Amino acid sequence: MPQILLIEDDAHVREGLEIALRHLGHEVRARGDGETGIAAVQESEPDVVVLDVMLPGADGFEVCRRLRGFSNVPIVMLTARSDDMDVVAGLEAGADDYLAKPVRPRVLEAKLKALLRRAAPTMPPGGPLVFGDLVVDRGSLIVTKAGRHLDLTRMELRLLLELAGNPGLVLSRQQLLASVWDQDYLGDSRLVDACVQRLRAKIEDIPAEPRLLRTVRGFGYRFGP
Repeated sequence: MPQILLIEDDAHVREGLEIALRHLGHEVRARGDGETGIAAVQESEPDVVVLDVMLPGADGFEVCRRLRGFSNVPIVMLTARSDDMDVVAGLEAGADDYLAKPVRPRVLEAKLKALLRRAAPTMPPGGPLVFGDLVVDRGSLIVTKAGRHLDLTRMELRLLLELAGNPGLVLSRQQLLASVWDQDYLGDSRLVDACVQRLRAKIEDIPAEPRLLRTVRGFGYRFGP
């Protein structure tokens, strides 16, 4: 039974989602603020975190950044608005997906199922991929740069495996959404852009001047020197 941690300060929303998700067969722990939510992940990491943006004290963006400091748990953020400011800020903070309020439990469950399916990258065939001092070991799913292990989130690793496994090819955002975020996923291309930015910050010498993960304007992304 998937374990879900729900971090939501509105008691009515929290209790309603908790009851609905349990009814749908999930094990749910619920917390009303960011600090207790972070502590809950430290005590026992859940399978997925549902995190509200508007929280007392540390808001959802700060909580997400702090969780990413020690955990790669999949995170879906709940936003009061679906505009660029909230969505992009959440994705850049490390969230894997988002859902605008008001939340319909079955829509949230579909998001959670998709995140759980994508949580464990499958090991693609082939040996290590080497790009200068960057080594992507497809057997162990370990990525190193200049001999140093890189701590990638699950989605960052899936994206890197897809791009590095097709060096020199231009992959569109829609292709990446389909292959990395699932074939049947009707997602937002901002998920790809935000994940690319986070990945660049970890694999590039100068993220603002990428030499490996390049943007091909009007088309998508290409990997390789």
